[in-house]
Amino acid sequence: MRCFIKRLTSQPGLFPPFRLTRVGIPIIILVAIGFFGIRSAELFVTFRPLPYAIDHRWNWVLPPKTEDVWFTTADRVNLNGWFIHSRQETVAGTILYCHGNSGNLTHSSHQAQKLAEQGFDVLIFDYRCYGRSDWELPDERGINYDVQAAYDYLVRQRGVKPERLAIYGWSLGSAAAIDLASRQPSGALVVEAGLSSASDMAKIKLPWLPRWLHWVGKNRFASVKKIAQVRCPVLVSHGTGDDVIPVEQGQQLYAAAHQPKDMLLIPGRTHWVAKVEDHIYFDVVAEFINDSLQRTLAAHSNPDHNRQ
Repeated sequence: MRCFIKRLTSQPGLFPPFRLTRVGIPIIILVAIGFFGIRSAELFVTFRPLPYAIDHRWNWVLPPKTEDVWFTTADRVNLNGWFIHSRQETVAGTILYCHGNSGNLTHSSHQAQKLAEQGFDVLIFDYRCYGRSDWELPDERGINYDVQAAYDYLVRQRGVKPERLAIYGWSLGSAAAIDLASRQPSGALVVEAGLSSASDMAKIKLPWLPRWLHWVGKNRFASVKKIAQVRCPVLVSHGTGDDVIPVEQGQQLYAAAHQPKDMLLIPGRTHWVAKVEDHIYFDVVAEFINDSLQRTLAAHSNPDHNRQ
């Protein structure tokens, strides 16, 4: 056998070792560099966590009527969150709030508190590598695990009924919220400044990358496809002046969603749709969630619905 291999490799034109060394290996190295370069660029533009070790001197004070909570994902990552109790005597429902790709939960806690003022209990939490949660490099699969763990914490540990639970996602958090709502029962879905897909975002954030190379990316965030699988009422809100995620992506999400659905376009508003001082915005969102939870609860109480 050894003699056969020696004779085969010595034949002219077959497996030329010099050419393989001079051409093949550099090509392999360039392909590897390109692959890991694209993956690194994707990680940088997609996730910008701010861990507690860096940010602990700022904003890490529990708001009034708030519990510091912990729960664990299916892949054994410990996550930290704040459970903000309703500021009103009667609790209208519970909101699972998924924040964006940068900072940590403290950077969106004011929005969560505004929702609590509307009469909702609100869980806002940090994905892996964010805030005080375990340090683990994030990706699409990881944050989907994280949002699932937050959902399980509310339903299993706090006894929240799915039909009384609204899933709320802002920016990158919208992708995780849509994924969760496409798989788990809930009473409402709010998509705020949501992205349509990772490929659509790559055209904006990595314009030098040809579309035919988008498959190299690790994350898909196929939100347009997934939102079509959501069966609860959907609200899509977007600012027409959003220069981070163009409003056209929000319109794609709205078009793909099933009825009942609503869209809230705010003229001139940027990526930060939910301005804390915009009381009317929170009133509109709260009204949608209240109506949706009541509608979903009524549907679950209907015997004909339960037989379907």
